[in-house]
This record gives sequence, structure tokens and C-alpha cells, in this order.
Amino acid sequence: MRFEGKTAVVTGGSAGIGEATSRLLRAEGADVVVVDIADGADLKLDISDLDGVANALSEISADVLVNCAGWDQAQRFVDTTADFWSRVVAINLLGPIAVTHAVLARMPDGGSIVNVASDAGRVGSSGEVVYSAAKGGIIAFGKALARELAKRRIRVNAVAPGPTDTSFLASFDETGKLADAMIRQTPLRKLATPDDVAKAIVFLASDDAAHITGQVLSVSGGLTMVD
Repeated sequence: MRFEGKTAVVTGGSAGIGEATSRLLRAEGADVVVVDIADGADLKLDISDLDGVANALSEISADVLVNCAGWDQAQRFVDTTADFWSRVVAINLLGPIAVTHAVLARMPDGGSIVNVASDAGRVGSSGEVVYSAAKGGIIAFGKALARELAKRRIRVNAVAPGPTDTSFLASFDETGKLADAMIRQTPLRKLATPDDVAKAIVFLASDDAAHITGQVLSVSGGLTMVD
């Protein structure tokens, strides 16, 4: 039980990668607080509400934080609007920053933070231009924070999923043609499952990764091979 006696906060923990991560953390002994906008979460919260985040999370003492909540709609950049940009950045960048700031108020030394980025933030993704920018920002945020928190032995890493078989992907791929194209381009010839990504998150959150910080682990089946 790698997380026996520890508390983990998982945003976006009600579905997809976040749900799989919450389940695996619980199986490893953690007391998991699921933060999500959906009904049924332990703490129902819109992470783009920065004041609400500060009020709701600053009293939670968490050993592990997983920033998994995210949102996007695939469309050409020239067709997007300022309101769309603001929402994407609020949920995928400012929200995780606010959550991290609030949780750090009570996180003990030796804790761990794992940000769920995206390979879109490493190599770019057509149709997800602003999302790519926000996820690139999360990667840079994590690297800088890892340097600041090293003296407290709080590790900060990121997992960058490639195409993953979730409702998020299905929401802009009704025909399945996009998924099929991605599978053909992926050396392992499959989409990731939520559990594939969750296992990487849980590894980085655990003491098995005790000497790893400031890193980005791609879970893409080889679709993106970036130094």
C-alpha cells in the first residue's frame, strides 16, 4: 500500500483519467478527495472559480495533488473567440495554478504534485491551438514550481497523455474517424486507456519516484517521441 495513511486530492476525478486515478489511489490505501464540477464529487467545485478554489481547498491537508481537470473543444483557431480562449485558459492553466496554490498552504514536506498536461502541450495539436498553449503552460509551471519546492522535498511532475479512449475524445469524434487515424499513426497501434495514464500518474505520485521531479512523462503509445 504505497499511499497508506495519505490524503490525495484529484481534480476532474469523476470521469476518465481522473476517475481511474482516484480508483487506483484508493486501491493503494489513499484517502481520496475527488474535486469535480460533476454531481457526486466529494467536493463539487468549478476550478475556474479562483476565489471558490481558494476558499474550498486551503483547509485540506493533502500529501498528493493530481491536477487532472481539463476542457477543450476542437476547432480551427481562426474560428475561435476571445470568450473561448478565456475558458480554455481558465480551466486548463489558471485553474490548476489556483488549486496548487491553495493546496500548498497545508501540504506537508515530502508531498507530491502531478499535473496532467498533454502531448498537445509538447508538440502542438491542430484544432487545439489554445489548449496546446495552456497545456504547454502547465508543463512550464510544473518545472518552475519543482525548483521552488525542492527544498521542501515536494516533487512536481507531469504526465502528458496522447490520444486516450475517454468521453473527452469521443465528444469531438462522433464518427470515430479521428481515433482510427490516431491509432494508425501510433506505433503501439492503440489508444491509451484511462488506466494506462492513471498508472503513470500514480507512479509519479508515489515514493517509487522519490528522486524524480520537474519531469514530463508521455503516455502516447509512441505517437510522440520527444527528448
